[in-house]
Amino acid sequence: MSTEKGPNFLAEIIAEDVKNGKHGGRVLTRFPPEPNGYLHIGHSKSICLNFGIAQQFGGKTNLRFDDTNPEKEETEYVESIKADIKWLGFEWANEFYASDYFSKLYAFAVRLIEKNLAYVDDSSAEEIANMKGTPTTPGMESPYRLRTTEENLDLFARMRKGEFKDGEKVLRARIDMTSPNMHFRDPILYRIKHTDHHRTGSEWCIYPMYDFAHGQSDAIEEITHSICTLEFEVHRPLYEWFISKLELFPSHQYEFARLNLNYTVMSKRKLLQLVNDKHVSGWDDPRMPTISALRRRGYTPESIRNFAERVGVARRENIIDVGLLEFCVREDLNKKATRVMAVLDPLKMIIENYPEGKSEMLTTDNNTEDEKAGTREIPFSRELFIEADDFMETPEKKFFRLAPGKMVRLKSAFIVECTDFEKYENGKVSLIRARYVPESKSGQDTSGLQVKGVIHWVSAQHAVPAEIRLYERLFNVEDPSSEEGDFKEYINPDSLHILKNAMLEPSLKESKPGMLYQFMRKGYFTPDKDSSAEKLVFNRTVTLKDSFVKETTK
Repeated sequence: MSTEKGPNFLAEIIAEDVKNGKHGGRVLTRFPPEPNGYLHIGHSKSICLNFGIAQQFGGKTNLRFDDTNPEKEETEYVESIKADIKWLGFEWANEFYASDYFSKLYAFAVRLIEKNLAYVDDSSAEEIANMKGTPTTPGMESPYRLRTTEENLDLFARMRKGEFKDGEKVLRARIDMTSPNMHFRDPILYRIKHTDHHRTGSEWCIYPMYDFAHGQSDAIEEITHSICTLEFEVHRPLYEWFISKLELFPSHQYEFARLNLNYTVMSKRKLLQLVNDKHVSGWDDPRMPTISALRRRGYTPESIRNFAERVGVARRENIIDVGLLEFCVREDLNKKATRVMAVLDPLKMIIENYPEGKSEMLTTDNNTEDEKAGTREIPFSRELFIEADDFMETPEKKFFRLAPGKMVRLKSAFIVECTDFEKYENGKVSLIRARYVPESKSGQDTSGLQVKGVIHWVSAQHAVPAEIRLYERLFNVEDPSSEEGDFKEYINPDSLHILKNAMLEPSLKESKPGMLYQFMRKGYFTPDKDSSAEKLVFNRTVTLKDSFVKETTK
């Protein structure tokens, strides 16, 4: 897996434009999401590209919501999108909506009709689809194509007034039904939808199509570089045709390959199915690829921006290994996360030669990778919790943790030796008995003992109980969308494990969502939004190492 920074051919294009004084050397990009769902990791690449490339050349970026489809759009999605962009570390120059331009777009459509470049068509959606032909056979002209300019102006005005039912009429551009580009075969510009809009209410009952609204909105805002994903490449000639015929600011569209990530789906329609069918708890379920889900899981803005930069800007579609995203967050969290003690599968250990009722505070580093992170104190006492798998009754070769008669160092504390253990009736170990070496205190060790193993622990007297949520990949195949049948058939039934009996060091009682921790030897974790002082809940962001590849290649 390569972790090198990726190329950016768009930066080269813009650098040349700036050098040549195109648009006066000005750079203005835009990020135009449709508010019909939550943004996902694929959108983060577009966000980082549009905002980042503008910043690189001293330019600005507009945020424009493509809200031309009122049936699927909600204010909730608008607010979530704004929150995600800000969290990623970007600020937009202006906040616009395609709906801001409804009057102007309507006037543009009237201008096309007046130029005999648009007409009202009474054909049904099925009839229009049949007229389109195929990529290898020309389309057929609509019988309504010969309507006069006056008739079209009258019908379009009546469409605007709400005199017709949904689907009864559409406005189409008059271009070329024999064009090899299917998008030129008299595309639909407006359709009737008697649906309230999240911003304009019932003011409009006709709404522009994406291809008509997008380029004209760019031109209205005088966007210099309209950056889209590669699937819009075939739309570019139509984008330019509208701008040319309407004699608008010459915005230009550039395309790049969108981000596809393995072991997930990136279609908002499919993500919505996962939410509606209760396969996940919501758009921000930490197993989802949405930005809000990644934030909840403990990903950092820096890790996602770094990921987008490493992926680069390419012209060829490809699927990125989720391992690269995990590498980026590990790299960032290693620098930032506070190291803490957390025992996920507790086994009690009694240190029999440690005085009963005594406890002491020991010093440990907050982050060994950051000297400025400082230290903190943790309590130590006679009764501790250790991980159950840190003890083995009959140790295997090279097992350097606790076993009968074996010694191990307790992290930031003392060396202990297991002297005995007890079992439940089912044979499972229930308790370990040990003795400690008082002279072996970390940082002050005069014991002369050498041990190979170091394990973490929590004082039982001071431990804080918590629920731990361990997340795995949501799908058990690399590309669920390309598999046969319903993509939901490939959901991983073991994508969430909940540990209800974890014991944490007491400093974590004050933890809040957004705080970053490394549970020593276990991975990176963050408090969930469900967490409270009464019940701590932590999500695992990522393991310390990429164990997934090893497990699947055994």
